[in-house]
Amino acid sequence: MTSGSRSSSAYIELLKAFPPRPINSEEEFLATQKVIDSLIDCGTLTPDEKDYLNVLGSLVYEYEQKRESIPDIQGVELLKALLDEFGLRQKDLVPIFKTESIVSAVLNGQRQLTVSHIRKLAEFFHTSPAAFFE
Repeated sequence: MTSGSRSSSAYIELLKAFPPRPINSEEEFLATQKVIDSLIDCGTLTPDEKDYLNVLGSLVYEYEQKRESIPDIQGVELLKALLDEFGLRQKDLVPIFKTESIVSAVLNGQRQLTVSHIRKLAEFFHTSPAAFFE
C-alpha cells in the first residue's frame, strides 16, 4: 500500500462479493444495478460502502455513455416505427384514415397528417398527440 491509500477489510469483502469490472452487456449492467440498489436500500452507508458505491456508479455511468442513444422520432417516422413494433399493416389504419390509399400516401410522404389523423393515432397508440407533429 502506498501512503495515503486506505485498506479496510469491509471494503475488501465488498470487492470480493461483487468485483467491479467494466460493464459490457445489459446483463452485467442489471447485475451491477442490483448491487447498487441493495446498498442504497441499506440506509446509512459506511465510508467503505460509499467508496464502493462510487466505483460501481462510475462503471454504470461509463456504460450508459457508451450505449447508443435512441434517436427522437416523430410524425410519419414514428408512425412507421409503431406499425413495425406492433406488427401492423397499412390496412389496420383504415379506420383512422378512411382508405388504404390515404394511409399509403401519408406513409410515402405524399400527404400530411391532419389534426384529425393525429388525434385518432394518439388515441389508437395510447400516446401523446404531440409525438405525431413534425
